Parts: sequence; structure tokens; C-alpha cells
Amino acid sequence: MQAVNPKQFPKLLIYMNNKPEESLSEEKRSLNFIEAIIEEDLQNNKNESRVHTRFPPEPNGYLHIGHAKSICLNFGMAEKYNGKCNLRFDDTNPEKEETEYVDSIMEDVQWLGFQWDKEPYYASDYFDQLYEWAKLLIRKGLAYVDDQSQELISQQKGTPTRPGIPSPFRLRSIEENMDLFERMKNGEFPNGARVLRAKIDMTSPNMHMRDPVLYRILHAEHHRTGNTWKIYPMYDFAHGQSDYLEGITHSLCTLEFEVHRPLYDWFLDQLIDTTYRPRQIEFARLNLSYTVMSKRKLLELVKTNIVNGWDDPRMPTIAGLRRRGYTPASIRAFADRIGVAKRDNVIDVGLLEFSVREDLNKTSPRVMAVLDPVKLIISNYPEGQIEDLELVNNPEDLDSGIRMVPFGKELYIERDDFMVDPPNKYFRLAPGREVRLKGAYVIKCESFELDSNNLVKTIYCTYDVETKSGTGSKQPKIKGTLHWVEASNAIDAEVRLYDRLFMDEDPSGHKDQDVIAFLNPESLKVLNGCKLEPMLAKAEIGQQFQFQRLGYFSVDKDSLKNNPVFNRTVSLKDNWTKTKGQ
Repeated sequence: MQAVNPKQFPKLLIYMNNKPEESLSEEKRSLNFIEAIIEEDLQNNKNESRVHTRFPPEPNGYLHIGHAKSICLNFGMAEKYNGKCNLRFDDTNPEKEETEYVDSIMEDVQWLGFQWDKEPYYASDYFDQLYEWAKLLIRKGLAYVDDQSQELISQQKGTPTRPGIPSPFRLRSIEENMDLFERMKNGEFPNGARVLRAKIDMTSPNMHMRDPVLYRILHAEHHRTGNTWKIYPMYDFAHGQSDYLEGITHSLCTLEFEVHRPLYDWFLDQLIDTTYRPRQIEFARLNLSYTVMSKRKLLELVKTNIVNGWDDPRMPTIAGLRRRGYTPASIRAFADRIGVAKRDNVIDVGLLEFSVREDLNKTSPRVMAVLDPVKLIISNYPEGQIEDLELVNNPEDLDSGIRMVPFGKELYIERDDFMVDPPNKYFRLAPGREVRLKGAYVIKCESFELDSNNLVKTIYCTYDVETKSGTGSKQPKIKGTLHWVEASNAIDAEVRLYDRLFMDEDPSGHKDQDVIAFLNPESLKVLNGCKLEPMLAKAEIGQQFQFQRLGYFSVDKDSLKNNPVFNRTVSLKDNWTKTKGQ
């Protein structure tokens, strides 16, 4: 793994493993804590020395960069230890789940370069077994039907320092509970009329052990089971048993599930009589600066049209990052860099941007594009002549080859590459000054023309034919080099300049303000009439390029045959601190 210079990311909190025990070997010291647990289990022949993980998303939204970390961890552990990893959809809430989300999740996992074991699994695959296990708990006197409202149940649970109040229905007979639960299943009662609760300990310091709800009545059509079920299991009841049924050995969860683990184990202890047990292990979730990671808040951004759908390139969703031009390799490298931690902390989004910059620098062809064009005419260049110049596609990739780029009398350059009255140390074009055109000739500005708004309309230059890059007999030392596009062969394109969606480092951390208050008004700028070199007319959707001197760009899915659209993935350098004054 490449070392990261901390000076590049002053606010970056690097994940650190806990200090290992002195008795661990040097090899063990390099393992993260999850790898150390797995290797100890393998040495002890636990669960027949198998490693079987799972990635269990809820199909109620698109996955984001935090889920990408979990995907890389779960599938990565299976790959490292020659094990298996399941993709399982936690589809226990039909009111919020859609097939669209299922399809997008499968696409995201495969795009990242992973493949799950066998066919995807679903919690709904186990509805019949979970129902039978719920009845087993009732028969053992460990579950009861409660007629109270969810609000009253919550009030009776107490606080971590104050014991809960037992439900008046806690002492119902096993026969009555069995009858009511079956009638709940048959749809005889309306939503919210009754729930099934586990009978554990209303005085437990762990609030999740205070008679948690196992099933609720929900008259809603399920995306897989239709209207078969009128009751649905809660996540805590479905989670551990689903792991067990699939043979999972290491159930990797984020830290918020740590307090759920005793309940996870309690269910298995009451229902399972085998020596095999899945083991839940918690790790810190990904918190990224300048980013919202809540699916609920991301859904709000989509529904209120603040962004243009789940795959808007400003969204932290995997679909959004893919559309923006991020690569699977860059996201996997990012996940590798941040590592695995036991404590929550914040990762600077600059590290994610660094990761994609590093990858695209190695893989992206260099091309020329002018985003704010102004006409430049070389007065002494032969009229009507077009010559093809040979340019290297990527100096970082010796196998990338070369391409031919047309050059002629009339060109476009960037408007801000010319100044009428330049300051000191300005090395671009100005009256009487010389610059080199990338891969071409040295030119000298002789004059310029203004339009009716007193803006530069046309720049007039001369060139020296003997200064041609690489072959000319004269190679003067010129400090400024500009990119350009030949006018008659240039293609027009729309370019979308994306930036961070939020101005605040922690947009979700303000209890008195909605995240919308921290939106960046410059998160998207749309530029029309940009001029690109002609080979980009054949660029395919999703293809990435480096626009020289400007940044990395990707072809958007909105591109039409004669109207290409490019998204800026990331700038060439991290200029956020400089431009935002932070």
C-alpha cells in the first residue's frame, strides 16, 4: 500500500489498530483486528476452519461509499482466506423496498469487482423458518403477543439507568399467545394492533434486551413474496438466524450493532442446538468529511430534486461516483488505505479524491479540451493547411501509444490563458509575449481584438516553424505551455464541473439545522460550447480522460451522438482549501 503524506490531508484521521499484545508474532502485528480474530479461529479449527462472510444491505436505497467499504471488507476477507461471501438482501420492510434497489446493489457489487457465492440470498427466503422459530420461542415461554402501541412500549422500556416496566400482557398463556400470533399471520388485525415480543429482561442495562419486538403487523405487498405475509420479522430477529442458515462464520457489522450482539447470541442460544455458531464482529463505519452518509437524508435530496437522482455525480452513492468517473480500483484503494478500526472517526474526503487522481493518472489518456474558448489566429501560418501532430496518449503508460491531433491556422485557447495587461510572473500569453502550444510550436502575440462588451474576441499571433516540438531546429526556453484545439475540426461539447455538494465539513452534525442549509451553491456548473479535439467524438459512455491542465473527465450517460457530455471527476490537484478559504 502506498504511503500517504499526512501534510496532504491535515484533517485526516487515519484508522489505527489497537496495540497488539506483546505475545503476538511480527506477522500478527501487521494484521487488522478482524484478520487477527479470523486467523485465531482458523488455528482453533472453529467452524471447521471455514471463512464465510456476507454483505447484507437493505434494498431501500442506493449504496454509498460507506457500503463500498463494507463490501471491500466482507468480500476481501473471503478472498484472502479462500472462503465465500454471500450477498443477502435484508428485505424485511416491504414499505421501503423496491426491485430497483436490488438491481442497483447487485450492479454496484459487481462493478467493484466482486462476485457473491451462488445466487443472491434474501431474508425473505427464511420467512417460513423464522415464523416457526418464533412459535418455538412462544412454546418455550420466551415470547408473547403485546396489544400495546409502539409508543407505549417504548415508554415502558425505561432508560439505561432506570429499569423498564413489564407489559401487562407479559404473562399471557402460551396457548393464547400461539392463537394470537397465528391470527396476526392470517391478517385478522390491523397494522399496529399487536406485536410479538421476546421475554428476556426488562431490567437489563442493555436496552435491546428489554423484551424486544420480534414481529409487527404490516399489510404491505412484498417485492418477492407479494401479499403472502401480513407480519414481518424485525431486523434483530432475522439477522442472526439468517447468518446461521447460510453457514456464515464471521458476521461483520458496523459499530452501532455492537449493543445488538447479546441479542443476536441470545436468539441463537434459544433456537439452535449445534456447536456451529456465526460470530458477529463490529468495526467502525466510514464517516467522510463534507459528505452525508444517511440513506434517509440522501433520499430526501433525491425526492426534493436537490440532486438529479441517486446517480447524480455529486452524490456519495456508488452509482453517483461511477457516473462521475471514479474507478473500481480507486475505491478499493481508498478502502485499503483507510483500513479497519474499532472506533468511529472521520476520514478526509481529500483522501478519496487523491485515490481516484492517482488511479486515473496511470490509466487515463491525455487529450486537449478548451472549456472557455477564445479564437487565436496564427497570421503567418499557411492558409487552409491542416497538419497532424503526434502526441503521446499517456506518458505514465508506455503502452498507451500515440494519437494524431490536427493543427492549423485558427485555434481555440482558454480565455484565462490570455491577459491584456498581465501581472509579474504571468507566464501565459499576453501582447508581445511568447508561449509554446502543447506538442506544437512557439507562438508570439502580435495583437488582439475586442468585442462590443470590451472582451477579447480574437488573438493574433505569429509562429516560428523551426520551433515544432520534438523536431524543430530551434527549441527556445519558454516558461508557459498552453493547451489548444484546432478550430475547423473541433467538436462542441457540454462540460459539467462537479464539486463537493456541501460546504460544511460535517453537514449532519448540526442538530438545529438541516443539511440543506450547508449546500454548496457551486457544486455544479454547466459549460456549453466547449471545444474538444475531434477524437473525443468517438468516446464511449463512462470512458475517462485527462483534459490537460484542467482535470479528469468522464463521458456522461446523457451524451448524444453529436452532443457529447463530460463530467469532471476531479481536478488535477486538490484546490479545495485554496478556493474555499479554509
